[in-house]
Amino acid sequence: MEVKKSPKADLENKKTTWLLIGLVVVLAFMFISLEWTERDRQIDTSQALTDLFFEEEMVPITEQEQKIEVPPPPEVPQAAEELVIVEDDAEVEETVIASSEETGQAVEVKFVAPVIEEEEPEEQEIFDVVENMPEFPGGQAALMSYLAKNIKYPTIAQENGTQGRVIIQFVVNRDGSIVDARVARGVDPYLDKEALRVVNTMPKWKPGMQRNKPVRVKYTVPVMFRLQ
Repeated sequence: MEVKKSPKADLENKKTTWLLIGLVVVLAFMFISLEWTERDRQIDTSQALTDLFFEEEMVPITEQEQKIEVPPPPEVPQAAEELVIVEDDAEVEETVIASSEETGQAVEVKFVAPVIEEEEPEEQEIFDVVENMPEFPGGQAALMSYLAKNIKYPTIAQENGTQGRVIIQFVVNRDGSIVDARVARGVDPYLDKEALRVVNTMPKWKPGMQRNKPVRVKYTVPVMFRLQ
């Protein structure tokens, strides 16, 4: 069975008409958009500006204290010497100075001894190294022999098995005597005490020499304690 369309329902006849209507509408919109420019717009700026308020900060005014300089007191003018004018006929006493030859009197001359202030002797400088170092009588071998013969090993250190080397530092005076002995490095209180005793009982040394003059020199001696 063949389907037949009604002439009113056929849209093919109205296709051209709707196309023309669409073109007219598009052209109308384009014309309106081109004619509508920024010149037609009016912006009301009457309410755009507002009053600006700047808060001014009040800076306190400070006054610097001014120091009043007191002027120094005026100098007292010295009294001017007054010249006394004496008349020609006025009597003036003349002072006559007579020499020893005219008077015949001997002149005494007193001798005043000058006062010499004695300066206190400054503390003698202690040297660490000099041209000729101090020396034990007989040399280094005699020193070791002296220490070995005179050291008495403390009994408590022997019982505890304590041994080691004690370093003693002292000063050899200009006359060779030993002073200011102290323990530079110790091992045990009993061993340190014995080492100090032996060093302080040493005889006078040959003093150190600097520029052919005896000087005070610091010296160090090791004292060895060893159990057999």
